[in-house]
Amino acid sequence: MIKILVLNSGSSSLKFQLFDMQGAESNHFNLLASGLVERIGETNSSASLKFTSSKAHDTVDKLAQKKQLVRESPVADHQQAIETMAAMLKESGCMVSMEELTGIGHRVVHGGEHFHDPVVIDEQVLITIKKLIPLAPLHNPANLTGIRLTQQKAPGIPQVAVFDTSFHQSMPEQAYIYGLPYALYKKQHVRRYGFHGTSHQYVSKQAADYLGKSISELKLITIHLGNGTSAAAIQYGHSIDTSMGMTPLEGLIMGTRCGDIDPAIPFYLARETGMTIQELDDLLNKESGLKGICGQNDMRTIVEQAEQGDNRAELAITIFCYHIKKYIGAYIATLNGADAIIFTGGIGENSSLIRERACQDLQNLGINIDSQKNSLHSKEIMEIQGPTSQVKILVIPTNEELEIAIQTIKLI
Repeated sequence: MIKILVLNSGSSSLKFQLFDMQGAESNHFNLLASGLVERIGETNSSASLKFTSSKAHDTVDKLAQKKQLVRESPVADHQQAIETMAAMLKESGCMVSMEELTGIGHRVVHGGEHFHDPVVIDEQVLITIKKLIPLAPLHNPANLTGIRLTQQKAPGIPQVAVFDTSFHQSMPEQAYIYGLPYALYKKQHVRRYGFHGTSHQYVSKQAADYLGKSISELKLITIHLGNGTSAAAIQYGHSIDTSMGMTPLEGLIMGTRCGDIDPAIPFYLARETGMTIQELDDLLNKESGLKGICGQNDMRTIVEQAEQGDNRAELAITIFCYHIKKYIGAYIATLNGADAIIFTGGIGENSSLIRERACQDLQNLGINIDSQKNSLHSKEIMEIQGPTSQVKILVIPTNEELEIAIQTIKLI
């Protein structure tokens, strides 16, 4: 039996999933366990694990005979988080020890221009990830820590790095070069990189399978809507543009990130208010977006407040959908038409209101949503365009961890 552990190491959290498959040719993964260790380094740390002891009717979307373990105790650092993860997986019966793993896949946020594809991790890969820390100072150090610790815990087990940025490395120069002195690109690597690549790649492949076509003949617009949001233009299986930039701050309005703004605004605020670089960074990344407009960053809460007559909540929804609509129009132009628009992510999969308003008044582009189909909820792929729509509109649940598992087994 093949077992793949997928890790997403954050600065204060550790997300993990354990998959198995019956043979390398089966191409069917079962989800055995899904866990989270959060608030690492704080006194109120917690760890939880959802798992099943019976895999017979399990799928990657739903745990059969779901069971749960919860630990409420301090977790001092990531090393202890890895130990906690291994202990809980052992207690669940899903994994006796990490030595039985076939491979370990890691989400790494930034691969710069060095990594166009997932890679088997060796010392040179680790050195390169470390060199890229200036491009992702909040994420790459934690990703690197997770890799180092699992190498110690499971020596000899092959490990794979899957980069958020690698899928977008197919973008042409006109999409990733900024209107800045070219020397800044050559020396400081200032360019568009894009993120959420694993999600955009996964749902585009799912769309091709669903439509019964080769991805090499499809033009797709994928829209990942969660607390972080991004859109991508995918032509024949390759990303040719995406909304996030050198960092995840650019693009669509997000939960706490501002998205596209006039780049002179930070200079103006620094002059007028005396804000420091760190204060401006916090403002744009942590206090802006939906939260900045209406005080909330959870779309479910914002929709509830709007329904109760909160004008600022309604404004936040309107702005959020307006920006999505602008990117749909831009990518229709970039692709010279599209076969399908795909909504994914927590908001994209669950909010019929956001989907409908983002596609409103786009009939001139051949886009028409069916309100009745759109109002349905499913964990499966849904087709929600109206009968006159020339463009398919799909709701596809993303599964970045599964995509990492697929890429890991493919490499090892």
